Amino acid sequence: MELNVKTLEGKDAGKVSLSDEIFGLDPREDILARMVRWQLANKRQGTHKTKTRAEVSRTGAKMYKQKGTGRARHHSARAPQFRGGGKAHGPVVRSHAHDLPKKVRALALRHALSAKAKAEQLIIVDQFVAADAKTKLLVGSFEALGLNNALLIGGAELDSNFKLAASNIPNIDVLPIQGINVYDILRRGKLVLTKAAVEALEERFK
Repeated sequence: MELNVKTLEGKDAGKVSLSDEIFGLDPREDILARMVRWQLANKRQGTHKTKTRAEVSRTGAKMYKQKGTGRARHHSARAPQFRGGGKAHGPVVRSHAHDLPKKVRALALRHALSAKAKAEQLIIVDQFVAADAKTKLLVGSFEALGLNNALLIGGAELDSNFKLAASNIPNIDVLPIQGINVYDILRRGKLVLTKAAVEALEERFK
């Protein structure tokens, strides 16, 4: 598979050959769904917690005598059915993480890249370099490339001016190649890779 390489100004900068084993797969939604679920589960803090009847601060004395009142039999006001009582079967602090094989995670990334290529939402740029950290100039460049909702993946080191300028633009995410992940690829409309990022991906999946 061959794609045209663009500059940030929207000009042609040659062509690049993409590996079919990375960008030419038939995307499988089940694998992508498993990967997104795994990522989102790992992001969950799991700090939700409610107090049980053993933890609420309230008297444990019997509310009223057992017989003779005509009312139901009750003991502690800490019981879940009373206002101010403990919560029955409430959430507890726990980890939501679960296992996903490393090979499945690697396969999911290739399917996500292939999905963008198949949908013609993959753009290759020669490099991410900005002379000045000016957001206005970068917005003009992105408009020329048709980017209003995109994930930009650069090489191992990102240009500091480019990163600063892009950080103020809504719906635009910039990551080094080490940070590439399935969830961020799928949540944005277009995927923009530099030539260095393409080379790193092909080296990674050799």
